[in-house]
Amino acid sequence: MARFQSEKLKQEIVLRDPVHGYIHIEDKVIFDIVKSKEFQRMRRIKQLGPVSYVFPGGTHTRFEHNLGVYELTRRICDIFAKKYPSIIPGDGLWGDDNRLLVECAGLLHDIGHGPYSHTFEHLFGTNHEKIGQKIIKDPNTEINKALKQVAPNFPEQVASVIAKTYPNPQVVKMISSQADADRMDYLQRDAYFTGVNYGRFDLSHILRVIRPYQGGICFTNNGMHAVEDYIVSRYQMYQQVYFHRVGRSMEVILHHLLERAQDIYKEGNLKVTPSLAKFLAGNWTLEDYLKLDDGVMETNFLMWTEAQDPILSDLAKRYLYRKPLASIRIDEETKNLLPKLKNLIKQAGFNPDYYTATNSAFDEPYDAYKPTGKNANSQIEIMQDDGSLIELSQLSPLVRALNGTFQGDERFFFPKTMLSHNEDQPQIFEPLYEQFQKYIKNGALRYLRRPRKK
Repeated sequence: MARFQSEKLKQEIVLRDPVHGYIHIEDKVIFDIVKSKEFQRMRRIKQLGPVSYVFPGGTHTRFEHNLGVYELTRRICDIFAKKYPSIIPGDGLWGDDNRLLVECAGLLHDIGHGPYSHTFEHLFGTNHEKIGQKIIKDPNTEINKALKQVAPNFPEQVASVIAKTYPNPQVVKMISSQADADRMDYLQRDAYFTGVNYGRFDLSHILRVIRPYQGGICFTNNGMHAVEDYIVSRYQMYQQVYFHRVGRSMEVILHHLLERAQDIYKEGNLKVTPSLAKFLAGNWTLEDYLKLDDGVMETNFLMWTEAQDPILSDLAKRYLYRKPLASIRIDEETKNLLPKLKNLIKQAGFNPDYYTATNSAFDEPYDAYKPTGKNANSQIEIMQDDGSLIELSQLSPLVRALNGTFQGDERFFFPKTMLSHNEDQPQIFEPLYEQFQKYIKNGALRYLRRPRKK
């Protein structure tokens, strides 16, 4: 396999980072990527989107996260090269000729993200991983030009790591697995900036016990408890930060806001910036995509607060000025009541298509740890003294207890007005509010009378 090398900088560049202390850049290609306009765009895209409406400090960007993943990847390569260097081909140890490739892949793993990524992708049918690969392989991008300085086929090789098709599983799993540089960085970084302690784990211990093997990356058996700590940190971050009901409410408003804008745009009655118009029309290009960031989106939202359409104007104000919807827990049985609730909401003057939603946090877009099913190809393996591998939950009762548990809840979102009398609303709606509230107890939807079991 080709050995990729980059010209070294005359002097190492060191960036200060609140999470990792320092980020070290020695290779010219890494520095050229960071300077590229496509990578600098990441400064203008928040890592956590609407989560900052709940945790005000969570306004950090994908720019520093990508740098953090690069730094952790670089450190892991250093550890592997020192402790587990390959001696003969096929021995399952680390071949340091993969270093530059995996460092570039770590730096670029999220380059395809757009503003409000998950909401945007769902509504406009984009995929940040596929777009990221296009950015890397497109000859018109500065990133592609930087990568080609290493070798003509280097952009394709980097893209294949992100696509998980690169033949060396050690390289792929260093940035994409259940315990990878990506997750290790975003947990610590998100915890730091949101001001919570949940996502903090003993990273130095994790790096001390990580090692390569023929099929990817594993951990030595004396580090099992450090990996347990990491899994518990993930679980708590999902419950307390990523699945927070107010953050999810703001995502619901954002989705309906863009949905309403799309509907009005089709009628030709929407004021919108040219870059976003391409997406509403469904005829965007990669160049259009690279012009989008949080600022562009918020400029449109601000314009829409004065839109003639009352629903669009109201949703824009709700999003910009943090007016979340209320929510209650639902389950498979009580879902049958939702048409009744939506009808009451409609009678109270709200279009249920834009002011209600069901939102499930079960394993989306995160999961604490699932060694089987959709993530079976990225189990966390613990290497025993004899070299055998045992999946983590088989050794840890704590992780086994988390495995298979529900990682969130399903909620029904609706206007807060339905929960209490609002002086701005006509008195005629008071009976509707009272009827609506009869279906709610302790934050959950309930039957007034339990249906008889057949």
